Amino acid sequence: MKGKIKKGKVTMIITAGIACFVLALVMTMQFKIVNETDITSIENMREAELTTELANWKSKYEETNQKYEETVAKIEEYKQTKQSNEETTKILDEELQQVNMILGKTDVEGEGIEITIRETDNEEIEKVTADDLLLIVNELKNAGAEAISINDERIINMSDIVDISATFIKVNGQRILAPYVIKAIGNPSYLESALTGNGGYVDEMKKIGQDVSIEKPNKVKILKYNDEMKIKYME
Repeated sequence: MKGKIKKGKVTMIITAGIACFVLALVMTMQFKIVNETDITSIENMREAELTTELANWKSKYEETNQKYEETVAKIEEYKQTKQSNEETTKILDEELQQVNMILGKTDVEGEGIEITIRETDNEEIEKVTADDLLLIVNELKNAGAEAISINDERIINMSDIVDISATFIKVNGQRILAPYVIKAIGNPSYLESALTGNGGYVDEMKKIGQDVSIEKPNKVKILKYNDEMKIKYME
């Protein structure tokens, strides 16, 4: 009797153990299925999010790249415009400088000659007049002088060279006294030849005893015209 009871307990224990094992196995399989389902779902969701995010970044990149290209194009256009403006400004500055030189509004220097006329103590020799200076200036212009001055008074088209009684001469409204130093920039040989050659006015002055000398320095400096240029009739 006792042997049968013991055997029945063992059987129950074994049966219960098998049941627990099977239950545990089923539960494990269920957990596994649930986990696999969640991971797949999460991965699918993550993939969708990444795809959307990638599309957003691609759109932002393309937009940024377009702005970058537009900016580069604007910078290049600005550089070309600036370069063009600088070249235009340079050309205008050069032309303005040339105009000022021609008008006598800037100091200039270059090759040329200097004519010095001194008064003599001999009363039989005629005094130097404004006409003498004017004739010399005209011969220098005809010989190609690019700039002329008398006692540092720049000679321009509107310059006046006039006698004030028998005492002194006025140039550009300024009184000048002997010695009269006429400077001219140009080809030194042409300028000197025009004055001293046959029929040249300096040659004529020397023939009547007037004291005139010509030098050809390395550089002749002529100062700018300082007075205001007044235009009354031109428009």
